[in-house]
Amino acid sequence: MIERHPGTSCCRPWFGAAALALTLAALAIFGAGKILQQRGASAAAAKPQWKLAVQTYTFNRFTLFEAIEKAKAAGIKYIEAYPGQRLSPDERDVSFSHDSPLSVLAKVKVKLEKEGIGLLNYGVVGLSKDEAASRKVFDFAKVMGIETIVSEPPFDAFDVVEKLAEEYSVNVALHNHPKPSPYWDPDTVLKQVEGRSKRIGACADTGHWMRSDVRPLDAIRKLKGRIISSHFKDLNKMGRPGEHDVIWGTGQAEARKILEELHAQGFSGVFSIEYEHNWENSLPDVKACAEWFYKVTEEIGK
Repeated sequence: MIERHPGTSCCRPWFGAAALALTLAALAIFGAGKILQQRGASAAAAKPQWKLAVQTYTFNRFTLFEAIEKAKAAGIKYIEAYPGQRLSPDERDVSFSHDSPLSVLAKVKVKLEKEGIGLLNYGVVGLSKDEAASRKVFDFAKVMGIETIVSEPPFDAFDVVEKLAEEYSVNVALHNHPKPSPYWDPDTVLKQVEGRSKRIGACADTGHWMRSDVRPLDAIRKLKGRIISSHFKDLNKMGRPGEHDVIWGTGQAEARKILEELHAQGFSGVFSIEYEHNWENSLPDVKACAEWFYKVTEEIGK
């Protein structure tokens, strides 16, 4: 029943009903819009939250400044640096590392800003139970804005490494060089990170697992929840000898399946292209890897 107020005409109830109908229609449209917004937000959340970098060891025949330029030319916005790379064509006798003076670090920061490239990771670099020595690497990471240090620390260093990772809010990713590296087996990595800060995890090097006859997809599944970053590779074959990097998606690494698995796990870290083949002219291959990655990432996120 429509409540009548004194002095209302017979037309008022009709007007009220019409207004109510219009209001409900407007609310329905608004509600549909909200649902579409929510669905859009959900779809956006479903897209992989990944960053693609180049490990500058890919361009170790060149200087760091040239590697930064090559990353940009490949359409990549980030790099992972390694210790000891020569600085620039004009200063080949100067190297870049955590031992570099602040003047060198400043030059690198200027170059990165000029080219629009971010420095996210650093390694593979040594960390040890010598806190003063390890702290130097973390100080460097803070100055350079580095998120993750990639390392293969001895087992007796983890108390110090964990302490510094928490103190500096910098991750440490355990890298797996091939056998006989202590971390070639993902079970070893799991054992070392068990009970440790979430800032300590794995740098999943898919190519080096292949060189150790470990199926990368199996290792990725085993390390679920503890992968911080990846040195992503696709190789022409499993095992040694005769193996070498190939353009992503064309080798035996099951590259797309790995990305799909990492997306399912909710991984949100950095993939570093570390292309260790065709050293003098690898830029076209690196660019092709990047294009494949961006394409597959878009497809996975649909």
